[in-house]
Formats: sequence, structure tokens, C-alpha cells
Amino acid sequence: MIVATTGLVAAYAVSRLFGYDPGTAAGVIAGALTESATIGTASDAIARLGLPEAEATAMINRIPVAFAVTYLIGVVFAAWFLAHVAPRLMGIDLEEECRRYEREMQGTPAADAHRQQVDWRAYDVLPGSSLAGRRVRDLELLVRDGRLFVERLRRDAAIIDPVATTVLQPLDRIAVVGRREMLVDRMDEQTLGILEVEDDDLLNIPADTLDVIVTARDIDGRTLADLAGEDFARSVFVRRIARSGTPIPVFPGTELQRGDVVTLVGPTRSVAEATARIGVPDRATDVTDMALVAFGIVAGALIGLPAVMLGRLEIGLSLSVGVLVGGLTCGWLRSRWPRSFGRIPTPTLWVFESVGLAGFVAVVGLDAGPDFVAGLRTAGVTLVVAGLITVLVPHAVGVAVGRWVFHMEPGVLLGVCAGAGTATPALAAIQEAARSSVPTLGYGVSYAVGNVLLALWGTVIVALL
Repeated sequence: MIVATTGLVAAYAVSRLFGYDPGTAAGVIAGALTESATIGTASDAIARLGLPEAEATAMINRIPVAFAVTYLIGVVFAAWFLAHVAPRLMGIDLEEECRRYEREMQGTPAADAHRQQVDWRAYDVLPGSSLAGRRVRDLELLVRDGRLFVERLRRDAAIIDPVATTVLQPLDRIAVVGRREMLVDRMDEQTLGILEVEDDDLLNIPADTLDVIVTARDIDGRTLADLAGEDFARSVFVRRIARSGTPIPVFPGTELQRGDVVTLVGPTRSVAEATARIGVPDRATDVTDMALVAFGIVAGALIGLPAVMLGRLEIGLSLSVGVLVGGLTCGWLRSRWPRSFGRIPTPTLWVFESVGLAGFVAVVGLDAGPDFVAGLRTAGVTLVVAGLITVLVPHAVGVAVGRWVFHMEPGVLLGVCAGAGTATPALAAIQEAARSSVPTLGYGVSYAVGNVLLALWGTVIVALL
């Protein structure tokens, strides 16, 4: 909220300084903070001013002119400032700070994360083994920090599914499931008195990889390390966590939140039990819930249309922001009741988010084409300056407040700033500079807040000017 609000103040200040009309000012804040939806809210606000049609049209046409000039500035300088300048201002080594935070979260460096694969291996319990006469639970507790589980057992040619109290005997053959690196490190043949063998029938365990939406109230806010001790988590491993569509680090200290999409891996039976406990499966679909889409648009429009008159000033959310709020509400409903709301395939969402916005900006630009060259000649140099101020000042303030007032983790803080400025390329630049996915922890919520506020600022800056 601080970053987005400072962006409004900065855009208003430079607009007053350079004498911009409301259309140009709205284009500056939309471009410098890379929020295309601001174009729509500002255009709607200008249309409501009651100006002569020619004057209103000219003002609306200046929005995409300013947007086109400042958008590139916003994308490039947000990435440059947050990835390279901000760490120096904070006096930190960003890569080392993220590594330290990963260690505190008991995490694995991002460079090694892709090698964490779940595997099944078979072992013979040799005569004289330290495991003979001990229960399955004892073996699992012996390597508890490695999360290894005895999933199957062959005894006298019969394959059985052991329980925690099953006692291992010499010449038993066990199938152990766990992360590959843990199987290599912890299942030491000499220490445990075991021998790794190949047994296709024993290792033929039905397995599943399933995306699950977290909906259970008692799961919200709990860490993966805490949940690992639950019975339903036995033999189940987390491969990926996505929050608001953005992957976040998978650390033992990572807290799950309602609405997160968690990719579970493990035996089919175990994955099904864990899914029933934490949420609902998010299976791929090619059917779009158009009823919800239509409801969100109509409900949002009805929310945005009403306005309050204070003298000559009309205050309201506007149609565009109302629809945005409707979309956010539907997204929240899906996070709570995913079986009932929002069955929209990922490719469809991509079309809406990428092609839809690009098409909207293109149409606005084509409409403003006749005034583009004239507007650029009139205010070209000042637009560059205005764009630089509008993108750099909010991020500088956000970094300063987050670091020295709220004492946030540097990596998370930079992700928050990138989200507040709706700067997805900046997040990628920060991750590359940090060589870590820690910044994504701060991105999701701030991106949602930034989208709403920056879209609303299109109406506000028109009213202020």
C-alpha cells in the first residue's frame, strides 16, 4: 500500500510540475507502474467529467501516448533498481541474505531443488541386521529427519502392506520411499545391515502426482515441517507450491495458506488421504465456468457504477475497478470452495491475462494514433523524466520503510516491492540476482493489492487534477 500510494503522490507531483492534463498524468502512472487497467479507469473517469466531446476525446487519447513512453521505463528501471540498486542502498549482499533466510527456513538452495526427486528402492534385511526384530516405525524414526517410509514388504514370497507395528525379520525385503538424496545418505548398507536389490514386483507401487488446493482451516498458517509429522502426510512429498499463480520456495519452514496450490507426490493411496485432509484436487480441465465469469463481470460492474456526489466531484469505484473487484472476489471464492467456483483452464487464463490486456492496449493505441506524434513532440522529454520519478521514488520509499521501519527480510521485501508495482519482470530480475526463489514469498499478496490500488488511481488522479 505504501509503494502504490507513493506512486500516486509521485505521479501527481510530476504532473503538477510539468503541467500535465489528467489524461497524460494517468498515462504516466499506468506506464511507469506497468498497470494497464489504469488506462480503462482513467478513460472512464474523464468521460464522466462532462467536458465537451472533442476535449474529452483528446484527453483520453493522451493516455496511451504517455503510457507508451513510460511503460518501457517502468519495466526496465523497476527491474534495475530493485535487483541491483536497492541491495546496495540496504548495504547487503542479496544472494547471501537469501541463503541465510533459506538456512533459517531449513531450506535447500534453489540450484539443488530440481534434483529432489521421490524414489522407491528395495532392500534385503540381512541376517544380523540392526533392523531385525524392530518395528517398521523404529526404522522410520531412525531416519525421521530424512522422511523415509517402508511402503511394502516381501516375506516368504508374499507381498504385504506393513503397518507401523509390523516387526521386521531377517531376509525380509522392504520397499522404501523417500527423496532420492535421502535414500542414498540414510539407507547405509553397512550401518543398517541391509543390501539394495532390484525387485520390480515389490517396487510396482501405484503412484500419483496431484495438484491440491489448500482449503482446510486448520492447515492455514502451518509449516511443512509441522505437517510432516501428521499421519496423513506419511509417504507424501511436496514438489511445488504456487501462491496466486506464482511458485514459492518449498522449505520445511514454508507456511501453507488457504488457496495455495500444492503439488503432492507419493503412493496413490497416500496422496488421496492427504488430499482429503488438506483440500480438494485441482485437476486439469478444458471447460470454463462461464457462469462464474459472467457473474463476476456483472456483479463487479454493479458495484462500480454507483457514485457519491460531493459538490461537483463524483466519487465511485468506476466500472473498470468494479469489474476488477468482482474478479478478485471470484478468485477468493475459488480459493475457499474450488469445487463450486472458477473452473477455468490455465491456457484460458493466459489468453485473458496476456492477449486480452495486449489487445485492449492495442485498440486504445490505434484510436489515439493521430495524436501520438504530436503528443510525443510536445511532452516527450518530460515524459521520460516523469516516468523515472514515478517508478523510482515509490520503490525507494518502499525499500526504506520495509527495511528500517518494518525490518523485513531483504529478499522478501524486494518481492513485495515488485508485486506492489505489478512488475513481474522485476521479480525475475531479483530472483536472478539473488539466485533464489525467496523473493516470490513477498510477491503474491502485494501484486493483488497493487493491481487494485493502481487501477483505482486512474480515477483518483483524474479527480485530483
